[in-house]
Amino acid sequence: MLSFLISRLLSALIVIFGVSCLVFFLIHLVPGDPVEVMLGESSQPADREALRVALGLDQPILVQLMNYFNGLLHFDLGESLHSKRPIVDMLMERIPATATLAAAGLLVAVVIAFPLGIMAAMKKDTAWDSGAMFFSLFGISIPNFWMGPLLILFFSLWLGWLPVSGQSGIASLVLPALTLGTALAAILARMIRATLLEVMGEDYIRTARAKGLSERAIIMNHGLKNAMLPVITLLGLQLGALLGGAMITEIVFSWPGIGDYPVVQACILLISLTYVVVNTLTDLVYAWMDPRIRLGNGQ
Repeated sequence: MLSFLISRLLSALIVIFGVSCLVFFLIHLVPGDPVEVMLGESSQPADREALRVALGLDQPILVQLMNYFNGLLHFDLGESLHSKRPIVDMLMERIPATATLAAAGLLVAVVIAFPLGIMAAMKKDTAWDSGAMFFSLFGISIPNFWMGPLLILFFSLWLGWLPVSGQSGIASLVLPALTLGTALAAILARMIRATLLEVMGEDYIRTARAKGLSERAIIMNHGLKNAMLPVITLLGLQLGALLGGAMITEIVFSWPGIGDYPVVQACILLISLTYVVVNTLTDLVYAWMDPRIRLGNGQ
């Protein structure tokens, strides 16, 4: 397990370095002038040049890259152009709200997906199975920026049960969490159904049935446990997408947002690094649950 851990950490460090470079160059290669976007087309040349100097965009690209990595090593992501505050401080204020929303969305996804996926597998080729898979198709097909307004119209404007927007307690978290968790729940439900159906044909399941165990006990104690490995992998892969979707959901429901060029670059980097860390942790959990993986790596 130690050799597996070291190899995964080394791989993660290499990926983090590559991601950091990619974020830097993608931001700089995006068509258009960020200075013109910030100040507007009618701004004076002197003002544009002053902002370009403030951003360090007047320096050669390699110098900008070195300054960028020097800042990362010192946890210095620069200052916001609008508030003149350190970006690290702004992100530390924003991370709890985004993490809360992502965790709530993940909880909604798990609560919805597991009963649906298990029910669909237990009642294969019935109306229950068709209904669960229809929900999955429905959830995957509707993007967050459409699902959010639909939920607002129904639960806030028509029924008046929940607040339209803002961050004012548990009630204001319900609609954003539903918006964020529905798509992930749809994907998870399909994966749980597929893996359970595959596992239910194994020899140890037939042995459990021969012992007289109930179908519910077989699924919960034998089938679901062995079907969890692909589900854990999918969860790890989808957590990065969950954070990206959280930013869109925050805009729809008026949670605190981001604004200017350095902040955008820092947020892209943060989400990318979170994605790498989550996937590395997923690999470690996978290896812990299935010894064949770490033994194969050691050989």
